[in-house]
Amino acid sequence: MASRTASKALRSSLASGSASRMTQSSARRTFSSAINAASKPVTASVVSKQTAFAPRQQTRGLKTIDFAGTKEVVFEREDWPRDKLLDYFKNDTLALIGYGSQGHGQGLNLRDNGLNVIIGVRKNGASWKEAEQDGWVAGTNLFDIDEALDRGTIIMNLLSDAAQSETWPAIKPKITKGKDKTKVDVPTDVDVILVAPKGSGRTVRSLFREGRGINSSIAVFQDVTGKAEERAIALGVAVGSGYLYKTTFEKEVYSDLYGERGCLMGGIHGMFLAQYEVLRERGHSPSEAFNETVEEATQSLYPLIGANGMDYMYEACSTTARRGALDWSKRFHEALKPVFNDLYDAVKDGSETQRSLDFNGSPDYRKNFEKEMKEIRELEIWRAGKAVRSLRPENQR
Repeated sequence: MASRTASKALRSSLASGSASRMTQSSARRTFSSAINAASKPVTASVVSKQTAFAPRQQTRGLKTIDFAGTKEVVFEREDWPRDKLLDYFKNDTLALIGYGSQGHGQGLNLRDNGLNVIIGVRKNGASWKEAEQDGWVAGTNLFDIDEALDRGTIIMNLLSDAAQSETWPAIKPKITKGKDKTKVDVPTDVDVILVAPKGSGRTVRSLFREGRGINSSIAVFQDVTGKAEERAIALGVAVGSGYLYKTTFEKEVYSDLYGERGCLMGGIHGMFLAQYEVLRERGHSPSEAFNETVEEATQSLYPLIGANGMDYMYEACSTTARRGALDWSKRFHEALKPVFNDLYDAVKDGSETQRSLDFNGSPDYRKNFEKEMKEIRELEIWRAGKAVRSLRPENQR
């Protein structure tokens, strides 16, 4: 996902056909991340190595796993315990540019891991104020973008696609051998790498605090030092990953854009709306329509799929539900696959990226976005959902 969402810094040029890149210099001290909020920090704004939050480490290590007949190498947190991370990055200042969903989650995780991380955002803007609320201190670990770039030995560019285009002229002169960058053409004497968590920044944060860690993808576009992959893994663990899988820049960009518009967000919302509306039009009450469409899915069936797979979910249902679901899944598959092919084509030809850049880069972006969010909030399905959620035991205060 997105929200993620992960390869967003790469999309503008790669999705339109040119190679978008994130770089790491040949010097050990520099690194960059194109990985795209959550809980409040559990430590003070300046976290020492002695007082930093230490989540429970997974007791797993590097392994080769058979994924439905295809063997892949999986890197895991156990390969990079916290002490090793602290030593590896001991001479570095990680300058995290941007404090959106991913910046929030990854920044707090880096800080809780005891690493020297600073935030770079527009001074006194909305992100600056959010960072202050999370305990970042102006002049200590919170700076405007230019100063953060000057101070950082590792530049993590977590800005939105539109902001990438706006800020690149200011960032580019500061990227030299010994620095890193995201998105634009890179020098031939630096490593080019990618780290992409498979989830929103809020999930990156919450899973880290639970001691679990999110799945992430890593990619190496250019390895000058011979250590590009190692550094990608180290930073991936540092920002909160539990498992890391290898991919390529192109595949990550395409799959991320495609997935968030499909099953992860756009497709699921469209399906919810269609089913809810038909139930309402056929005389069912809002509570019944919402419970049958969203509540049972998210609270009962989807967790079964997440825990044990689709086959387990089918086996856990009544024989009547099982039979109908198996039969109708074929109809939905046949109807939706052409839509998904159209979606992938739109991602690959760059039109999806261009639409995002045009919309998100407009001066009245926030006003237009809020208008769309207001329309969603005021849909009957989600107003009914708010009432249904209030009845859950955990919300009975």
